[in-house]
Amino acid sequence: MAETLHIIGGGMAGSEAAWQAAQAGIPVTIHEMRPKVGTFAHRTGDLAEMVCSNSFRSDDSEQNAVGLLHWEMRAAGGLIMQMADKHRLPAGGALAVDRDPFARAVTAMLRDHPLITVEDGEITDLPSYGHWIIATGPLTSGALAESIRAETGAEALAFFDAIAPIVHFDSINMDVAWMQSRYDKGETEEERTAYLNCPMTKDQYEAFIDALLAADKTEFHEGETAGYFDGCLPIEVMAERGRETLRHGPMKPVGLTNAHNPQEKAYAVVQLRRDNALGTLYNIVGFQTKMKYGAQTSVFKMIPGLEDARFARLGGIHRNTFINSPTLLDPQMRLRSRPNIRFAGQITGVEGYVESAAMGLLAGRMAAAEIRGEVLPPVPGTTAMGALVHHITGGAEAKTFQPMNVNFGLFPPLDGVRGGRRGRKERYKGYTDRAKEDWQHWLGQHRLAAE
Repeated sequence: MAETLHIIGGGMAGSEAAWQAAQAGIPVTIHEMRPKVGTFAHRTGDLAEMVCSNSFRSDDSEQNAVGLLHWEMRAAGGLIMQMADKHRLPAGGALAVDRDPFARAVTAMLRDHPLITVEDGEITDLPSYGHWIIATGPLTSGALAESIRAETGAEALAFFDAIAPIVHFDSINMDVAWMQSRYDKGETEEERTAYLNCPMTKDQYEAFIDALLAADKTEFHEGETAGYFDGCLPIEVMAERGRETLRHGPMKPVGLTNAHNPQEKAYAVVQLRRDNALGTLYNIVGFQTKMKYGAQTSVFKMIPGLEDARFARLGGIHRNTFINSPTLLDPQMRLRSRPNIRFAGQITGVEGYVESAAMGLLAGRMAAAEIRGEVLPPVPGTTAMGALVHHITGGAEAKTFQPMNVNFGLFPPLDGVRGGRRGRKERYKGYTDRAKEDWQHWLGQHRLAAE
């Protein structure tokens, strides 16, 4: 039997890496410290537990880079996308997931796989033997993070990440709020009404901003100087950048019509997205926060429709650790100083559930090929997968390296035939057509044992 691949961390990246390697016929052991060692954000010991949001963002594979990444992962038999599709919730053009059944399903698939073993317990040191993937995510334990720093000779970079609050639906005043997806997006009535909207007048918005700016916030410990990732800014940080920032960001009123008063145009709108299949929980979209719990309750109850809101979870903030991948990793995602170790997921400097799982998919396939004595051909940089892995393993400027979502700015320009002077919509279609063709060709160059 082939050598065992060891994976530290059972989040999105670790789960997908384990699935891909096992499907290639490689024995896998997942080392997950939960539930023996918990984190402030996780609630269970399930693999692939979603903690920040329940959204995989846009599912449009022709006009959106993350939607293209969905497509590529599905084409590669990705477990995360299989289970996300199975447990999806109405969310207009986005892919939102019923997070608890999703995590339980991923856990069952992995624990039931004949080639996968899950061991509970914390790994505190970098291993010097065998084949390993470190996929510990943004909440890497302090001991392992220290071991990584000692090995690399450099401080692991970090930024602060925030999570949004979740509200019980039956505590929302539906005489004020209404159900509608922005621009009525979605093919079904359920999708077109996937979001709950709370309107604000100008006076209500101004009072909300004042309260937000004055609220008690979590203070960082002395010496903590990390920045924020722009895709997950706390709302109060956005408000500090200008009083109109939120109204042009997560609280923008465009594409929405108040069902209770169609003639009245809201000055700002707070949107909530369904968080579970029962529709009993809704998360406040884009409302990541570092406000203290007491302040959150009073400030968020200023939102029309949420005056009597009951919170299933309040927001929070945590330190999010990642490595300087362009300096430390080779094109095969291996640690240059210890090539028996690969890194995958958010710890590599990609941002988002889907991007993390995608890097797990590649790391799992690369490790499986290496164990079998093979070398995978380079992933085409014209694909979403290739654009991401190229960015983190050398495409990004090491001195200014920051976490990055997949986006078309990471893709090589289209040639004259596909590109030219096209408009954005045609150009994005050109990117995705080229990517799909090149990804299918790359997949055809190597097959997992199960394919």
